[in-house]
Amino acid sequence: MAGQTSTDPLHDEILKHHDKVLIVDFGSQVTQLIARRVREAGVYCEIAPFQSAERAFAELAPKAVILSGGPCSVTDEGSPRAPQAIFDAGIPVLGICYGEQVMAVQLGGKVEAGHHREFGRAELEVAETSALFEGVWEPGQRYPVWMSHGDRVTELPPGFRRIALSENAPMAAIADEARRYYAVQFHLEVVHTPDGAKLISNFVHKVAGLMRDWTMAAFRGEAIKTIRAQVGEEGRVLCGLSGGVDSAVAAVLIHEAIGERLTCVFVDHGLMRQSEATEVVTLFRDTFNIPLVHVDASDMFINALDGVSDPETKRKTIGKLFIDVFEAEARKIASDGRGAPAFLAQGTLYPDVIESVSFTGGPSVTIKSHHNVGGLPERMNMKLVEPLRELFKDEVRALGRELGLPEAFVGRHPFPGPGLAIRIPGAISREKLDILRKADVIYLDEIRKAGLYNEIWQAFAVLLPVRTVGVMGDGRTYDHVCALRAVTSVDGMTADFFPFDMNVLGRTATRIINEVRGINRVVYDVTSKPPGTIEWE
Repeated sequence: MAGQTSTDPLHDEILKHHDKVLIVDFGSQVTQLIARRVREAGVYCEIAPFQSAERAFAELAPKAVILSGGPCSVTDEGSPRAPQAIFDAGIPVLGICYGEQVMAVQLGGKVEAGHHREFGRAELEVAETSALFEGVWEPGQRYPVWMSHGDRVTELPPGFRRIALSENAPMAAIADEARRYYAVQFHLEVVHTPDGAKLISNFVHKVAGLMRDWTMAAFRGEAIKTIRAQVGEEGRVLCGLSGGVDSAVAAVLIHEAIGERLTCVFVDHGLMRQSEATEVVTLFRDTFNIPLVHVDASDMFINALDGVSDPETKRKTIGKLFIDVFEAEARKIASDGRGAPAFLAQGTLYPDVIESVSFTGGPSVTIKSHHNVGGLPERMNMKLVEPLRELFKDEVRALGRELGLPEAFVGRHPFPGPGLAIRIPGAISREKLDILRKADVIYLDEIRKAGLYNEIWQAFAVLLPVRTVGVMGDGRTYDHVCALRAVTSVDGMTADFFPFDMNVLGRTATRIINEVRGINRVVYDVTSKPPGTIEWE
């Protein structure tokens, strides 16, 4: 992430070879979507909180800057500001929502609070032509956008002109084309602004003139070069496999870089989906011929989680046990003459880091911890290799295809490292795990039969800590409730529930109740993210 002194050699390698955009985060919950849209346009970018933006700007040397939205009001004393160095650098700047307001204030305009607020869908009327709108929007036409603001710009800074307006935002888009400054009151990064991605592409390519050079083919070469340099000619790496796409892609990438000096450790913690352990072992031993240690640690994990109901405690317990197992396997490898592994590889992603910390001291709040974020205990005497740490989930899938992973594996729905432990709210047990596995496999089977698997980002069953009365035959039952979850998403940062045909849900519910002893009621989760998360814990 921008704004820190880099200790990541892959990050340093990326910065050498790509045009860069800095995104200054003022605390918006969708700042990460700006980054996704920029990367989708083939341009590398990083996010830095406003507190460290000046340092990040100096270190990153970006060719363009985007100022995010945020919850503050620029009219409040002490509200965040952008570093003046950004406006002094002579590079293009795009402000979004709060970013527009802060640009206006800092460059000599005026922002007022207390006007009619605008939240949700709105109609934008294009007033003038602009490089930002070129080939996308025409003057005199109206287009749907997504608004979320209470303050608004009421007086333009010198050199700016109004290029679009809405009912409650007379300066809904403004521009100073001589200095290549643009600002919009609406959120062009969200899917609810249908043409938003095209406008961001216009900004990075037509306005800023940046190269479309951020591809997974280029990243693959840079990552392999960096891994070899980091590990050295004789270093050994231990890679933890979780069964998910992320750790699998990381393992194949590292194996391509250093070959047999990689040993994968697949820890079967007893919290996997049905038949998942067999699938993972087969893929790595048979398809890629990667050295693999299969550790059955199910008793250790399930016993340690006995009676644990707090979701954060579950995650931290599982994370600690993973490290314990890896440490034990490293000792075994060291004792059998192959040499001690000096590195531990993980499939940590950019969203993992974003959700696990208050964004490098920034304004975004911590949502939940991740078992693979936060470093290693000093006693392990191992360094981390995290080749996917700068990537979003869809980029990892693209990299997996680039590396030749089977589509059936690359296209699998995400599965959390803590496994089914966080799909059983409250305390887990072997009985609950068995019930949930059976329900989950039926659900996914019905989704595949309906031809919907590839339309859904993630689908899974949840076993609730609730029992309800039911009737089966002539008898009374008092059994568990199963919740079904399915969402559509691009990167996992935001998500909407999948709009199933009710016949699909009906068939699924009937099968689960008939075939899974211990469940007598099935419900469907229609919560989006935000306000909910995709997983229940």
